[in-house]
Amino acid sequence: MTKLNLVGIILLLFFPFSSSAQENDSLLTLERIFSSSEFSSDYQRPIFWIEDGDAFVSIEKDKAGNDELIRYESKNYKSSTYLAANNLNINGKNLTIEDFSLSPDASKVLIFTNSSRVWRSNTKGDFWVYDFDTKKLKQLGKDFPSSSLMFAKFSEDNQFVAYVHDFNIYKENFKTGELTQLTEDGTGDIINGTFDWVYEEEFGMRDGFMWSPDASKIAFWQLDASEIGTFYMINNTDSVYSEPIALQYPKAGFNPSSAKVGIVDTKTSEVTWIPMPGDPVQHYLPAMQWLNEDLVLIQQMNRKQNKLNIFTYKPSTSALKKVYTETEETWVDLRYPDISSNQWGNNDQLIVDNGKSFLRMTENDGWRHIYKVNLESGEKTLLTPGDYDVATYYQTDDKNLYIVASPDNATQRYLYRVPLDGNGKLTKVTPQQFEGVNTYDVSPNGKYAIHKFTNVSTPNTVNLVNLPKHKSVKNLIDNERLKNKLSSLALPETSFFKVMTENGIEMDARMTKPLNFDSAKKYPVLFHVYGEPWGVVATDQWVGLYELFMAQQGFVVISIDNRGTPTLKGSDWRKSIYQNMGVLNTNDQAAAAKKVLATYDFLDEKRVNVWGWSGGGSMTQNLLFRYPEVYQTGVAVAGVANQLFYDNIYQERYMGLPSEDKEKFIEGSPVTYAKNLEGNLLLIHGTGDDNVHYQNMEYLVNELIRNNKQFDMMAYPNRAHHIYEGKNTSIHLYTLITNYFLEHNGLK
Repeated sequence: MTKLNLVGIILLLFFPFSSSAQENDSLLTLERIFSSSEFSSDYQRPIFWIEDGDAFVSIEKDKAGNDELIRYESKNYKSSTYLAANNLNINGKNLTIEDFSLSPDASKVLIFTNSSRVWRSNTKGDFWVYDFDTKKLKQLGKDFPSSSLMFAKFSEDNQFVAYVHDFNIYKENFKTGELTQLTEDGTGDIINGTFDWVYEEEFGMRDGFMWSPDASKIAFWQLDASEIGTFYMINNTDSVYSEPIALQYPKAGFNPSSAKVGIVDTKTSEVTWIPMPGDPVQHYLPAMQWLNEDLVLIQQMNRKQNKLNIFTYKPSTSALKKVYTETEETWVDLRYPDISSNQWGNNDQLIVDNGKSFLRMTENDGWRHIYKVNLESGEKTLLTPGDYDVATYYQTDDKNLYIVASPDNATQRYLYRVPLDGNGKLTKVTPQQFEGVNTYDVSPNGKYAIHKFTNVSTPNTVNLVNLPKHKSVKNLIDNERLKNKLSSLALPETSFFKVMTENGIEMDARMTKPLNFDSAKKYPVLFHVYGEPWGVVATDQWVGLYELFMAQQGFVVISIDNRGTPTLKGSDWRKSIYQNMGVLNTNDQAAAAKKVLATYDFLDEKRVNVWGWSGGGSMTQNLLFRYPEVYQTGVAVAGVANQLFYDNIYQERYMGLPSEDKEKFIEGSPVTYAKNLEGNLLLIHGTGDDNVHYQNMEYLVNELIRNNKQFDMMAYPNRAHHIYEGKNTSIHLYTLITNYFLEHNGLK
């Protein structure tokens, strides 16, 4: 329902797919959108800053189509071959570079390849090391099964590589190949150096260990998942007999895994456990980082996630010291969800003042602000005073911090800088011509950045810029081919407006009108919704081909962001959804829809449609069940029908504990009001969804049947939350959705 799944869903909606239609056709078809490459978008492959940001390396293809590494000077984009493809040939076949890292002295390149999926990310694979001194390529863990190593990384002294295999941590001597197993108890129930499903999904945590700066120790997480309930998905299609797929999944109200952090001596394999206070089952440990060779910073949250404690731990003396506490009546966020944040899963604090302070973004004063916290004294310095929200922060140049904000327009994002000394002066860095959403990958030294820009009419463009002048060094992606293809289409108009509901709530909204729009006519309206704390929809980003297609079909497409969504409107706006998920957001959406229908005469109040995915699927169900007088037709994809069926970290963060307020979970769940269905409902779900389980659809179906409510449904066998696996799945899915709306609105 959240995070990476939501990102994937948004990509489906907002970024262009491909096509095979004739170039002179001015109208989109589903075939043009979902096949071939007519409208494919260019994208920037990941870059990796080196030399503190004065250069970077990119994975590219040579003339033969093989992966190689190319180095670029940040100041002038001058390129040179960093690691040629011919150095990566094994038995006549070149390695595919999926990821890479450098040894601390840059004498070796660690290459990740041949990966396999763990949950929703490819984190298992093979690791190879190319040594620039010997000009040789060597595989790590060569005696282990193929594609079974995780998170390999060099020690700071460049002599060893550590990695995870089968829930245990190993150390390998790079030169001799000598292998040392540092933990012995990993089983799957006991997890060393990586995480369980829910830590990955809700905290973005995968890599669970790190070397100390002097290479004498490794700090690592250990989770005990032995008491986590097993949820079974069923594969009915790959053999004559069905196959159960077991998933450790802690549902709302059930205990999470216990977690602790250990320090293992890399010479003796002796483990010392950090003596964190409190019950390890009723607390989370979502972040840990080395500050120096004898100091670790570790973050702890309580089960309800409304209290964050940050500690330092000194391995030489076993001294644990609390340096920061943050509490909320609602919940405390780690990294805040925002469209400008590209740091999902990095929960570390940014260290400044030569290691003396860290930065913490918090909402304690009604706005989302950044404080500098002294590690020794705990003294806090507000860096971003003012009545505005910080969307995210990136990096410093030692004097200034680069942040993203948009004080005047919550649908947009811009880069600013603010001094680290606390004087609070906010200086806009993004030039005026980039009106829309701007995101950045800022170099470690704060002197350069990869700048991505988009707005409703502009697909992504990417530039290498210097900072703080924001002068372009090189245009990396202009998407001119796509823009030219779009110019051949008859494009609908997209505009922004605000909705003021009867109870005085003002919401941002985006509208795309049909071609040849005539305000004297009546058009069916299609509301696209999400509405939960992990996503926004009314943003100044490229609208994508499917929204344009539906407008070409004759719909007015509208997206509205209700209270509780992570937009830049103050803490009260975002936190008002606490213990009101499914109620407040649904009421806001319906109130906004009523006001829009009453305001615009060209909207047909007898043809009101709504659809959404994941949290938007839940919203769609709630809207049809709670407001049947407003909405006639809805398509709910992969929605949570019963909040007690979703994972504990997400649901308890926003709703509290079921043991204390179970009735609030029931009140916010769509299934509670399924008896009120009057309109047309299409339910869609993948039976292999390990995130929002197919159980949700079956449970809702039973309730609809019990109340003799007619509806439609489609189950996609073995498809996960994104519902894209298998040939033609995407075009089948979107054809299904489209035809449902066309048929129930008299357009087919």
